[in-house]
Amino acid sequence: MPYSARMQKSHLYSVFFAPRGNERMADLGMQIAQQYLSPFDKLIGLVGVAGSGKSMIIKGMFPGLELTNDDEGVNIRPLPLLNVDETGFYTPHTYHIDVRFESAFVQMHELADAILYAVSKGKRVVVEHFDLIYPMLRRNAHLLIGIGEEVIVTRPTLFGPKPKEISDVVFNSIRSRLMVHTAEDLCEFVLCKQGVGVHKYEHADVRNGFILSFGERPNIDLEKLEQGVNEIIQKDVQVSFFDENHISIGDDTHRCTGPRMHVRSTGEIKKLTLLKEFLEEPITERQLLVGVVGDIDDVNDLNHLVLQA
Repeated sequence: MPYSARMQKSHLYSVFFAPRGNERMADLGMQIAQQYLSPFDKLIGLVGVAGSGKSMIIKGMFPGLELTNDDEGVNIRPLPLLNVDETGFYTPHTYHIDVRFESAFVQMHELADAILYAVSKGKRVVVEHFDLIYPMLRRNAHLLIGIGEEVIVTRPTLFGPKPKEISDVVFNSIRSRLMVHTAEDLCEFVLCKQGVGVHKYEHADVRNGFILSFGERPNIDLEKLEQGVNEIIQKDVQVSFFDENHISIGDDTHRCTGPRMHVRSTGEIKKLTLLKEFLEEPITERQLLVGVVGDIDDVNDLNHLVLQA
């Protein structure tokens, strides 16, 4: 058994916050590749709804890989995976396929046969919507990644987990991520509307919420900020994709690094609760603005560990 595979022999699964924003998703993909991807993994499966960030995770894991569903190179034809030449010196080592997209043009059994053939020839295949093709493959991925509110990384064995188990988790949790991401952008939007002039901050994560991290404590009225966001939520304003760097909030345009990951209108969000004081991060001394969709019962217990009984 290769050394890298032995190192992960006891790995069941790892969980990360699913970051909001394309650059942070790509960075997480790079981290996953460094920590969990073996050079001997041939079948990589990804599970998650459209727009959840699967493609950005892949771009981080495999820089330079040509995605067949990429908006900037859409409809790559013929699909490279269907024409694997095992003898060609210049043929790719890694192939990408979006099963949901390709199933509109190619029969599922043909896609499954193409995946298995490529793997048998020593090629690596990265499969989006792996849960859809799994019943026809009848074999699990070497590395399986689910993207919902959190990113789940698992190395399945004969005993599971099966792709449907992962898809059930991430499909059920994605709603929370949509609400949190939109609430975070509304918070930024209201700050701009209030003319606070705060522009330099970093993003971080907390369960069911978000963190804006400042180098110095800004002059922000947190009560007024929370009220402003909740007023927009109550008005049920439409939220939509504008371009790759912006969303539309009603008639206004707002900059966003993950414009496809939002609820359709603000009324779908539970109320936003802001912690009414800035927290100081002990090591960096950065000032943290903490927001949660719903209520904050105990700020020290936000990242509680969720275990099955």
